[in-house]
Amino acid sequence: MPKQNSVSLPYSEVTPKAAYLSRRDLIKTAALPLAAFQAGAATKLSGYKKSGFSTSEKQTPYNAITTYNNYYEFGLDKDMPAVNARNFKTSPWTIRIDGEVAKEKTIDFDALMKLAPLEERVYRLRCVEGWSMVVPWIGFPLSALIKAAEPASKAKFVQFETYFDLKQMPEARYAGLPFPYIEALRMDEAMHPLTILSAGLYGETMPNQNGAPVRLVVPWKYGFKSVKSIARIRFTEKKPLTTWTIANPREYGFQANVNPEVDHPRWSQARERRIGEFGKRDTLKFNGYADQVASLYGGLDLRKNY
Repeated sequence: MPKQNSVSLPYSEVTPKAAYLSRRDLIKTAALPLAAFQAGAATKLSGYKKSGFSTSEKQTPYNAITTYNNYYEFGLDKDMPAVNARNFKTSPWTIRIDGEVAKEKTIDFDALMKLAPLEERVYRLRCVEGWSMVVPWIGFPLSALIKAAEPASKAKFVQFETYFDLKQMPEARYAGLPFPYIEALRMDEAMHPLTILSAGLYGETMPNQNGAPVRLVVPWKYGFKSVKSIARIRFTEKKPLTTWTIANPREYGFQANVNPEVDHPRWSQARERRIGEFGKRDTLKFNGYADQVASLYGGLDLRKNY
């Protein structure tokens, strides 16, 4: 839910803080230790390989990725999660797997990380508010977890529920959303090789404000589909209700595919501002992943099913 401003300038036109900070190279120098402090102690990851699915576009600097976030449980302003999530406890961590599966179970983080080899996937991330990033995620295909969960044949959707603890996330009181945060994918979207579970970025463990210890990344959809800090994965036969479709269905549809031809009710989606850059660029259909995913939506009117 984009925060309303008293000025007349549309939210999507506001230059992100990280963009103007980068002008004097603060991103690569003095600001980096601050970002690391805000995120808590990061751990280097090793043994992962580079993925052929990656884009060759210039990566958004680490400081921008970790200080410009939507994580409303830790605050509405983009720079608040980096501060407020500093002491978020992410260990030990378990994920409950239930619903239409052969056997319901709870898996801990260490076991989760053994389901498949880690890869670095450099993906574009596009937010419905009009900004975008290029992030070097480290993770593995969600399909590996789905196969291990042994879903029943009637499981058509995968629902994700984020961790929620009001004691650790007091700013959630002001978000105007029902928590815990819930999102979902169709089974074919969840099984697509581009869809990953990510446990890190830029060669390190996932910062708290970016969704530690593990989050979803679906690069052809708007960012609100890529849920953070996953605590439960549920397989369902019927399409689940999701947080944003409950809170504001007019502005946030279930599909959430990046489509520059469909305007947000309050601004155009035809152009976007890449964090760390000045000016705007054209938004790409399916966020530039049309060759890989457009076939999933054959016959579906993407102007109505937004």
